[in-house]
Amino acid sequence: MKLTKSMKSNEVQRDWIVVDAAGKRFGRVLTEVATLLRGKHKPCFTPNVDCGDFVVIINAEKVEFSGNKLDVKEYYRHTGYFGGVRSDKLADLLENNPAKLYRLAVRGMLPKTNLAKDMIKKMKVYAGSEHPHTAQVAGDK
Repeated sequence: MKLTKSMKSNEVQRDWIVVDAAGKRFGRVLTEVATLLRGKHKPCFTPNVDCGDFVVIINAEKVEFSGNKLDVKEYYRHTGYFGGVRSDKLADLLENNPAKLYRLAVRGMLPKTNLAKDMIKKMKVYAGSEHPHTAQVAGDK
């Protein structure tokens, strides 16, 4: 009789996965990224261990939205003072700070535990196609 093996945090092997968001729908990219960050695509998935991979999102500004979400959808935040509700339009966030937009959206798809902090740190977002996370070349010693 075989038992299910639970992963431990020091046994997890993490990969670097590049996701190109150009021409894809925003929500579809986010669900793919949230699955990769959580580690649900691996056969050794354990819910209470951060077993996800590092995810690099490129071409973040070239993502598509359905309908008129760019003009209508707003993200709200509060400063902590009375009357301190501020709102940012989706189009402004996408243009000025796409990393914040992706972080806000993916954070809602991750579990509401302390593991989510570690998972969201493994996501890197870049507006263009250039990113500094290239493969390391083995050099001569």
